[in-house]
Amino acid sequence: MFVWLASYPKSGNTWLRSMLAAYFFSNTGIYNFDLITNIKQFPETGLFKNLGINIENEQEVIKNYIKVQENFNNKNSIQFLKTHSYLFNINNNAFTNLDNSLGAIYIVRDPRNVVTSWANFLGISNDEAADKLINAHALGGEKFNQDKKLERIVITYTGSWGSNYVSWKSFNTQGKYLLIKYENLIEHSDYIFRDVLKFIYKINGTKFKIDQNKFKNVIETTNFENMKKLEKKKGFVEARINHKTGKKSSFFNLGPKNDWKTNLEDNIRAKIEKAFQKEMIELGYL
Repeated sequence: MFVWLASYPKSGNTWLRSMLAAYFFSNTGIYNFDLITNIKQFPETGLFKNLGINIENEQEVIKNYIKVQENFNNKNSIQFLKTHSYLFNINNNAFTNLDNSLGAIYIVRDPRNVVTSWANFLGISNDEAADKLINAHALGGEKFNQDKKLERIVITYTGSWGSNYVSWKSFNTQGKYLLIKYENLIEHSDYIFRDVLKFIYKINGTKFKIDQNKFKNVIETTNFENMKKLEKKKGFVEARINHKTGKKSSFFNLGPKNDWKTNLEDNIRAKIEKAFQKEMIELGYL
């Protein structure tokens, strides 16, 4: 069985994914970028390759979401799947079900900081990024080819920032949902990661016991500055080409130093706060 690591893009998912990869898929807890490949992204092309379907056909892909998850579950050990999709049901095709997944960890971040991080990552303006956050029909799963033309890989239905967050709360009715705020992960990485591990052991029905040495190494080697140094030294496969400059944007850019109070225009801030007022109040962002 697997656990979902879900979030809207640029909300800390890769950070938590790195921490879990170092803890569960290494002997020492010392992180390196190779470890992150143990936690697949969903949907990604490789998971659909053996189904004999046209992965450029959105409807074919969606119809096979559950089948892919069933195939992925043919393992005895605990697994994780990262996604930026919201929980949807399109033409009676569900994104997932509780028969396959143990539960969900959802990482949320103040949308006013998401928008500036998203803008840097995509190489677009803050205003354009804000429109993406607000768009309830937004799609992900994009990349740029060598000619700098946009082409799609397996489609990810991100939805808006608000719809993405709200949709995953449905797991909470089953007691299989843990909400993590990016801001708390920054301030109290050790306490939050301990809570994450407790949750995983609980929904997996196993006794909670931490390997203290591994835990210490995870916290030390997955801090933002160390990840930034690793990217600068070795590159990071999930960094993408900025279609304006033709160069790769830094995946680990500002992190904790990204502050909407100084980086975001007032009119864009107001637009985001108006669009997501209910959710932001609920989360303590307003």
